[in-house]
Amino acid sequence: MSYYFNKTVTGKTFDQAIEDVTAELKKEGFGVLTEIDVKETLKKKLDVDFKKYKILGACNPSFAHQALQNEDKIGVMLPCNVIVEEHENGDIEVSAVDPVASMSAVENDNLVEIATQVRDNLKKVINNLN
Repeated sequence: MSYYFNKTVTGKTFDQAIEDVTAELKKEGFGVLTEIDVKETLKKKLDVDFKKYKILGACNPSFAHQALQNEDKIGVMLPCNVIVEEHENGDIEVSAVDPVASMSAVENDNLVEIATQVRDNLKKVINNLN
């Protein structure tokens, strides 16, 4: 089982892709709680150059609440990460965690349905990107 799903978007800048992903997440009830600029962080902390790469910590409050009610330590796996990265050839790739894969490590059958719904919504986000 793959732990993520992804799509390469064309005709977009890196910043446009971030805006599009954020808008699509919002349509599916997710907000972006955190945004980590990996390129900037690695430059600052290690003085190394890295490609444009951002990690968006996406959260759907309703699904998060349901998951927390069924497993109070599930917060260690939240929020759902979505990454936007620019490859050397200029392609922009957007990837999202597959919550079903990550939740399979937790032995709680009640989480399967929630994780499946979250996965379906995140797949819509990825599939709706152009």
